[in-house]
Amino acid sequence: MKTAPLLTLLLISLLGNLPVAASAQPYVISTDGSEVTDQKTGLIWRRCSEGMYWNSVTCVGVADTFTYHGALQYAANQTGYAGEVWRVPEVQEHKSIVDMDSNLDLVNGVKLAATDLSIFPETPASWFWSASHARSNPENAVDVDFYDGLAGKDVGSDVNKHYHVRLVRSVR
Repeated sequence: MKTAPLLTLLLISLLGNLPVAASAQPYVISTDGSEVTDQKTGLIWRRCSEGMYWNSVTCVGVADTFTYHGALQYAANQTGYAGEVWRVPEVQEHKSIVDMDSNLDLVNGVKLAATDLSIFPETPASWFWSASHARSNPENAVDVDFYDGLAGKDVGSDVNKHYHVRLVRSVR
């Protein structure tokens, strides 16, 4: 039968013209490389932890730590090129960039961060503040551990502890 090869060619032709699903490429990196847009959530993230900077290849420098209120104040003072407003992410937003598979990797015996390091390079495998407050103790704030990807949502952490920060903004 000659219809099978024609049908196959027709299917290949049709499939070749379909758009690629957003999930095939979940992140879009900005032109200068310093930001990344998550296509699933619509959030725009700084690729580097605060205190570090993008050098056109990776994040360099040392990630700063802040108290909870210091992190919120720091974020309030950050604006982008066109007046974009940066903020500390809520816990669910933060958890959207956790990559549980990456926390199984070992490089030279050092635990890697629980995130996609090709998107968020040099992320410390440590605690990061979220803007969320703990359910059982509103005096505490929720943190996300980028060592194992877990969030301390019930009890949270003392707001005077010093943790890392990664800022986020919403698409306008």
